[in-house]
Formats: sequence, C-alpha cells, structure tokens
Amino acid sequence: MGKFYVTTAIDYVNDTIHIGHAFQKVIADVLARYYRIKLGKNEVFFLTGTDEYGQKAEKAAREAGISPKEFVDKIAKSDQKEQDSLNISYNRFIKTTDPDHTRVVQEIWRRIDKSGDIYLGKYTGIYCEGCEAYYTEEDLVNNKCPFHPTLKIRQITEKNYFFKWSKYSKFLIEYIKSHSKFIIPETRKNEMIEFAKHIKDIPISRTNFKWGIPVPNNPEQIIYVWFDALINYITGIGFLEDRQKFEKFWPADVHILGKDNARWHVLLWPAMLKSAGIKLPKTILVNGFLSLNGQKISKSIGNIIRPSDWVAKFGADAVRYYLLRYTTATEDSDISEEKLKNAYNADLAKGLGNLVARVLTLAQKNKVELLKNKTFALEIKKIEQELNQSVSNFKFNEALEKIWQLIALGNKYIDEKKPWALKSESKEFKKIIGSLLFLISNIGALLSPFLPETSEKISGQLKNRKISILFPQLK
Repeated sequence: MGKFYVTTAIDYVNDTIHIGHAFQKVIADVLARYYRIKLGKNEVFFLTGTDEYGQKAEKAAREAGISPKEFVDKIAKSDQKEQDSLNISYNRFIKTTDPDHTRVVQEIWRRIDKSGDIYLGKYTGIYCEGCEAYYTEEDLVNNKCPFHPTLKIRQITEKNYFFKWSKYSKFLIEYIKSHSKFIIPETRKNEMIEFAKHIKDIPISRTNFKWGIPVPNNPEQIIYVWFDALINYITGIGFLEDRQKFEKFWPADVHILGKDNARWHVLLWPAMLKSAGIKLPKTILVNGFLSLNGQKISKSIGNIIRPSDWVAKFGADAVRYYLLRYTTATEDSDISEEKLKNAYNADLAKGLGNLVARVLTLAQKNKVELLKNKTFALEIKKIEQELNQSVSNFKFNEALEKIWQLIALGNKYIDEKKPWALKSESKEFKKIIGSLLFLISNIGALLSPFLPETSEKISGQLKNRKISILFPQLK
C-alpha cells in the first residue's frame, strides 16, 4: 500500500483568491480524490492554505484600520469559503500564523544554523514588495518586476541574516539533471538550471517591519516570508507534532504551484531541506497562468472572478469540468464565461446529462436492471488504463476527453439501437437499456475525482431510479 501527499501553493493574504488561483486547487483536488480511490482514504493527505506574514499583509491591515491578525483571519476565511464552493477536499487548511507552524519554522532555522548555513551580513539591493522577494538587475524587465510591473522596485539596505544558498548551487544542478520527474513540465528544467548557476546567498530576515515569526534568539529580526512560507509543507503533516504522520507522508509526492513561485520551490526549498537534513519532495508541478478574455486576471484591470461567482451561475462541477477540460495544467490558458457556458451546454447538458436522462427514463418506466455488456466492459477497461496514464502525467484535459468518449459511445449506441421503438417487455429492449445502465454506472465512477457531485448524483439515480436533470440547458 502506497501513500500520496499533494500540496498547493499557499495563497498570500493581500486579497481573496480568484479563479486563476482556484485552477491549481482543482488540479490538486482531482489528484487527492483519485489517489483516495486507488490507495484508500487514510493513505492520502492534501494540504492547502494561506501565507499570512510579511510587509504586504502588515501594510494592508494598516490601510484597513485593523490589526494584522484580524486582517489575515478575514482573508483566510474568505479563501477557505472560495475553495469550499468548488468542493476542494483538503485534509488541512494551514495558516502560517498557526502556532505549530511558528515552532516548526524556528526549529528548521536552528537546524540550518547548526549546519553552518546562516550568517549575519549586510544586504543592499533590489526588492519587490509585490513578490516579497529579492531580485538582481538581470531579473528585471524594463527595470520592473516581471510579475508586478506596476509596482515600484525598491532599493533597500539592511543588516540581515543570510542563508548560504550559493553553497547548494552544484547540488541543485546535479539533482535537477539526475531526477527526471523533479520538475514538470520539462521546459522549466533548463530555466531553473540557469538560475541555479547564478545563485547568491539570500537574506532570510528583515528588520523594517514586525509582522512575522521572530528569529530564534534575536526577536529584533523577523524571518523572511519565503523562508517561513515554504516550511508549511512539513508543518502541515506534523513535523514536530505527529512524527508518525510526518514519516508516513514525507517526502511530498507533488507540490503544485504557479510559475512565479517556481524558483523558490525548485531551488530555495530543496537547498533549505538539504541543509536541515530532510528529504526533498519528489515532484514540483509548475502550473500555467489563466487569463480571462485575453487579459491578465488583475485587480487593477477590474476583471477578478471569484470561484463562487461562477459556481453560483453554473454549479461547482461545471466550473471544475471547464477548468480541467479546456486548459492544459502546465501551460498558460485563456478562459471566459462564454466558453464555460458553451462547454456546459454542449458537453454537460447535451452530452452527459442527455445520455443519463434518456436511459434512466426508459429504465425507470420499464423496471430494467443493469446488465454487464462485454463490448462496453472492454472499452471501459481500455479507457480506464488510458485515464490512469493521463492523471499520472497531470494531463487532466486528456483524462476527461477519454471519459467523454464513453459518453459519445453511449449516445451513439442508443441512437443506433432505437430502444423506444421496441416492445419494453422484449429481451432486446432489456439488453440495450441494461447495457446502457452498466455503461453509465462506470462513467459515473470514472467521473468521481473530477466531478464529485455529478458522480454521486448518477450513483443515486441508478440506485433509486429517481430522475433529476443533471445539467439543465442554459439559454
């Protein structure tokens, strides 16, 4: 019996998550649900949460006229609500203000210090408040942060503690080259190797604000938000609190994060773990960004869509389906409400919903029982194997395409056989409808990780023979 541990990036609390952030959570949720079916409920752990410390949060709280803790609690609560609207089945929603996280961060600091990898020095350089990250001149695009081009880059000088990141440059390059599944997609590998060649020691403490975890034995210094945030992945599975759970689930099977966070997860986090004497995660999956109607999703543009906005209009499973089927996990994709509506009507209402309604209406009316069909069984087995391969390779759009092949097969079969033209008490009628019930039952089971509500509804309708429209056609 194996285990599976999946994490998402923890979202920074300057604002509630939008549909672009939710994309990553849906991907992680599919993996968690898929492996719970495969390995067992207790063999899977899914961690998500909020990144709550740092200068940005302190500043936003001051502008809102409330304490930092009140501010971050409010955002964390709204983030959780947004994830819940999409039925994200996390095992823990971690907050970096959680007391156990403070203890773990300070313990990791001590371990890295004991390895001789922390020293006091003076930092003078470039800082992006949006990323809460230190950059070099080479990292900038037109003297601006590539991820926050509207923010002014600051030159700062501070006396800080530094992490000997440069010491791990060779180790990181060799590790990336020798572990083919460490970074997905492959296209990110060379980019990370190039970064690794030019790694410099990084300041891991700050003195110009107070909202953060104090450095052990020097509370005047606050631990740098990236050093603190990355450690959530071991806090979440009981690094200090539950050793048995930690040893069971670590190393993480997959960290899922956006391309703007890739450098920290691929290069800084493994160096920290190596220094602290902890195993490295197995895979870092870098997901693409979503744009909306060809534009970056941004507060300044005013095109923010919250997951719950679309869920209220289309339902959680329809939003999940659209995000999974019409994007590629590791590449940038453009989405729109119009495309979602089209996918809903074509694939869900006319495709899946129509098949289930047609078959169950005839089955209920004539009391037909499920009948295993050998031709369907062979096709289901083939699709199941292909689907397993697609999920293992994080190709969720391909996985859903496979399931929709079975839906198309069912609709074609019913159209060709025309059971409504047969006598309902005939053997042929019962064979056709019974076979279709068998196909629908398997389609429902295969959909479980992707569209959990729909899967349950199909199972319930097959059992109780009470028909309700899965996806009413939208005008």
